[in-house]
Amino acid sequence: MNLKLHQPVRIAILECDTPLPKTKDKFQGYGGVFEVLLRSGAKALGRPDLDPETGLEISKWQVELEPERYPDPGTIDAILITGSKHDSFADTPWINKLVDYTAMISSETQVRVIGVCFGHQIVGRALKAEVGRNPLGWEAAVTDVDLSAKGKEIFGVDKLRIHQMHRDCVFYYPEGVEELGSSPVCKVQGMYSPKRLMTVQGHPEFNKDIMREIVDTRHATGIFDDKAYEEHEKKVDLPHDGLIVSQAFLRFLTEK
Repeated sequence: MNLKLHQPVRIAILECDTPLPKTKDKFQGYGGVFEVLLRSGAKALGRPDLDPETGLEISKWQVELEPERYPDPGTIDAILITGSKHDSFADTPWINKLVDYTAMISSETQVRVIGVCFGHQIVGRALKAEVGRNPLGWEAAVTDVDLSAKGKEIFGVDKLRIHQMHRDCVFYYPEGVEELGSSPVCKVQGMYSPKRLMTVQGHPEFNKDIMREIVDTRHATGIFDDKAYEEHEKKVDLPHDGLIVSQAFLRFLTEK
């Protein structure tokens, strides 16, 4: 049975972290960052059925700090799980609850699922794939992703340039999803199942200012040594395809 799409499209953003100070001052939370991305994507699509202001009904749920609050699946059309500094494979109560909720949404409802970075890994974990620390290390700032045939179809480009900030990964594609892309450091860069789920390991919602704050902070706190900092910093200002990913998300959410 196909989902009867609601107008406007009701998207619940599950916020899994709190932004660094400059980003928080501008956007309040990661829900605000994603709201800008999604409304910009809707504007770029230019579809009369998806007005950038009235075509999306966006709610925000801080599931890291308020793990008792989750949206009722009967009141939404989609969830979007954000990135996080936390480990997607951690055995902590709020992360375990998020995994269980995602698994329930995916298997028991017609609510569609979008996962980004940590959220991509949570979806992988909910689908019983192994997630963990990537032995090949970090990907950070704008990175080229080699797209599969399905990825080229979904995104409408031959190669995707996307901000990254992760050293964890999904190790293999779970059963029942299609591969969207890979990189030399991370082979599972995106997952897709029609009218069910879509994920990306990268951060389409990040811009150069958000990324620079993260890279600078991780250098200052010793997470990135000088060599890593220099490598990542030079990629912060490169052109990226966040808007293309946003449009793909919205096409996925409105598939009939």
